[in-house]
Amino acid sequence: MKWGFRWYGEKGDSIPLKNVRQIPGMNGVIGTLLNKLPGDVWEVHEIQELKASIEKENLELLGIESVAIHDAIKAGSSERDQYIDHYIQTIRNLSDCGVHMICYSFKPIFGWAKTTLNYENEDGSFSLVYDQAVVDDMEPSDMYKLIHSQSKGFSLPGWEEERLKKFSGLVEMYDGVTDEDLFENLRYFLERIIPVCEETDVKMAIHPDDPPWEIFGFPRITKNLADLKKILSIVDSPYNGITFCTGSLGADPSNDLVDMVREIGHRINFVHFRNVEFLGERKFKETAHLSTEGSLDMYAIMEALIEAGFDGPIRPDHGRTVWGEVAMPGYGLYDRAMGISYMQGLHEAILKAKGQN
Repeated sequence: MKWGFRWYGEKGDSIPLKNVRQIPGMNGVIGTLLNKLPGDVWEVHEIQELKASIEKENLELLGIESVAIHDAIKAGSSERDQYIDHYIQTIRNLSDCGVHMICYSFKPIFGWAKTTLNYENEDGSFSLVYDQAVVDDMEPSDMYKLIHSQSKGFSLPGWEEERLKKFSGLVEMYDGVTDEDLFENLRYFLERIIPVCEETDVKMAIHPDDPPWEIFGFPRITKNLADLKKILSIVDSPYNGITFCTGSLGADPSNDLVDMVREIGHRINFVHFRNVEFLGERKFKETAHLSTEGSLDMYAIMEALIEAGFDGPIRPDHGRTVWGEVAMPGYGLYDRAMGISYMQGLHEAILKAKGQN
C-alpha cells in the first residue's frame, strides 16, 4: 500500500507539507487544484506546479482528488460532450505529468453532506455528524447555508460558492432525472473515457455516496455493493475502479464492508479509511479511526484489503479536530496523523500474523 494524506495545496491547506512529511512511513499526498471548477481543463503547467511543490518535500503526488464531473455530464444535457472532451484532455495532461489515479464522484449537486461539522464530543474533540431527521426538515437550498455557516472560513470541496450560486439552475437541470438516467449518463461517460485511461495508464476511482442513501429526492447510484458491481460491469477494465470509502459506505449498517472488499477488492483503486459510530436511524458520527471508537471493525477491513492484494494509495479520511487545532473540519493534522499510524500498525500486525513480513 502507498500511505497518503489529502492535501489542498500551499494556498488552500492550513497544514504545511513539512508537517505531513514528518509522519512516519508517509509516501505522498493526494492533491487537487482548488481553482478548478467542474468542466475546466487542468493544464499541464498547473499540474506540474502542484507536483513540484510536493516533490520538493520528498513526497509523491499519489493521485488527484477530485477532478470534478460537470453537471451537464451527470444530467445528460446537450453540452455533455464538450465537457467530456475537457475531461479527456485533463486525463491526458495528468498522465503526461506522471499522475495515474483520479478519484471522482457522480452525484447530483451534493457530493457529500453533514448536518454538524463541529459536534463537540465528551472529551472536548470535535467531529462531523449527519442526522437525516435534520435534513428532512430542510429545503435543498438550506443545506449550503448550513454547511457554509460551519466552515470556519475554509473553502470546502463540493460546496464552492461559485458553483452553488447557480443552485436553482442545478435543481432545474436534474428535474426528472432518475437513478436509471443517472446510471446511463455514467455509462456514457465511462465508455468515452476508459479507453483513454487504458491508453494513458490513469486509473479512475469512483467515490461512494456520502451518506449512502437518497437525500432531497435526488438520485444516488453508488450506495452499496449492488450499485458498485453494476458500475464496474459498464466497462470491464481495471481502469474503471472504486474509491473504497469505509466511512461513506459504512454509514449504512446494512453494508458489509468486509464482504464488499472480498467481492470487488480487485477493482479498488484507492481507499479512504475511517470509522463511524451509529447514533440512530440514518444518524452517525465520524470518530477516531480505531475500531474501539466507532461501529466498524477496522482490523477486519484492513485484513480484507490485504487479502485482496490491494496495493494502491490509501489515506486516513475525516479526522476529529483535537488539541485546539484550527483546521478545515475533518482535515486537521493531528487526528489524521494518529489515524494513519493506526492503519500502519494494523497493516504490519496483519502481515506478520500471516508470516508475510
